[in-house]
Amino acid sequence: AVANRAYGHPRADELARRLADPAVEVVVAGQQPGLFGGPLYTLSKLLAAARWAAALEAAGRPAVAVFWVATEDHDWHEVSRATFPAPDGPRELALGDDPEPLAPVGVRTLGPGLEAALAALREAMPGDRYGAWIDTLARWYRPDARFGEAFCRLMVELAGERCPLLLDALLPALKVAERPHLARLVERRREVEEALAAADDAIARRGFPHQVNPQRGVSPLFLFAGGERRRIAWEGDGCFELRGGAGGRRPVGDLLAAVAENPEVVSPGVLARPAVEDAVLGTTLLVLGPGETSYLPQAAPVYRVLEVAPPAVALRPQVLVLESHQLDRLAETGLSLAELLAPEERLDALLAERAGSDFTAAARQRIAALLAELEGPALALDPNLERPYAKTRDHVTGALDTFAGKVRSAAARRDEVASGRIARLRETALPGGRLQERVVASAHFPGKYGRRFAEAVWQQMELDGATLQVVTP
Repeated sequence: AVANRAYGHPRADELARRLADPAVEVVVAGQQPGLFGGPLYTLSKLLAAARWAAALEAAGRPAVAVFWVATEDHDWHEVSRATFPAPDGPRELALGDDPEPLAPVGVRTLGPGLEAALAALREAMPGDRYGAWIDTLARWYRPDARFGEAFCRLMVELAGERCPLLLDALLPALKVAERPHLARLVERRREVEEALAAADDAIARRGFPHQVNPQRGVSPLFLFAGGERRRIAWEGDGCFELRGGAGGRRPVGDLLAAVAENPEVVSPGVLARPAVEDAVLGTTLLVLGPGETSYLPQAAPVYRVLEVAPPAVALRPQVLVLESHQLDRLAETGLSLAELLAPEERLDALLAERAGSDFTAAARQRIAALLAELEGPALALDPNLERPYAKTRDHVTGALDTFAGKVRSAAARRDEVASGRIARLRETALPGGRLQERVVASAHFPGKYGRRFAEAVWQQMELDGATLQVVTP
């Protein structure tokens, strides 16, 4: 409650009281505190957690939403840059090189690169309204501000009363609540390692890739020491050391003492965080992105070791922001949204086919048939001709495919008005070739559309995570 009041959350005390009530169900989502709010999916995930809590409430099940701000992570590259769709194309702003590798982002300030990023944003996004929004951002995003603080203030501004309770992973009270679970991960370290190894083996037997690289003898915990967050590795029966760090072998008793006396220095890694998080919060429903769900099979054993009941899981909604006039333009092209978002070569082929210009397919089929007729007589003459024949066939068909691609591209570009319109729509939906929600900063949209943007997402976004949903501000 104290922390959320400091962020300006209008319902800080109310939501904190609800979280303290064991009868209230808890919906949790989370993300790193990226620069200027991180990509759009961060905001949509935050609002989705609140929407799920509201849906449970409507079903007669009291609920509260919590957004876990992952300030313990140290991925500078992920949190220190943001992309805005400038008139001349996507513009990436960055805070510069990492000045403190392996330091958790929550203990770091935004630094001197922030002023240059704000100046570049003003240059990239002209206009009085956007300029006023940048002035607002600059109140929170200052060189001396910490990542988590600036992020939380921005999320409260965007979501207002819809905002979940924001929980900084480095909040001292939270770390105290984690203490028994962190200690259990140390005390049951062999059981944890065996369970994780068994899960990795089961995944491999089923033919799936590991989302987290298996490392035997390595704990799913990190220790913050000497200004760096380093993974803990077990040495023998009663010792540990820090991967890549100084300090040498130390007794496990020292680690347990750190958990008991100063739990802020011990943090769970990606495989332990879900179980520790849910143990503390009593999570009912966990809202995750596709990448997060992919590593849950490897993280599941930690729940069993900690004796924590795993929550239900929901895939976060996926959103695409298009204005009404852009939807009208898309309709005029005759393309569906799925066709617009298809790989570029497939879209070119579709447009060429519609224009009646994809005349290479029939010719390719005839040539492929003629080449096939050569195979039997050639091999009957000399079986050693098999490789030269295959090489010739592949060379001819490959050259035809390359030529066909050029024909399709030329046909797709022939109508400059239509092709330009499609290119602009595609750049909006796929800036730089990636889905908008994974590229464009959350802070861009209120700058362009005003405070009504988050409310539009709240009203229009469905909780179905299996489809890409269009939001029209």
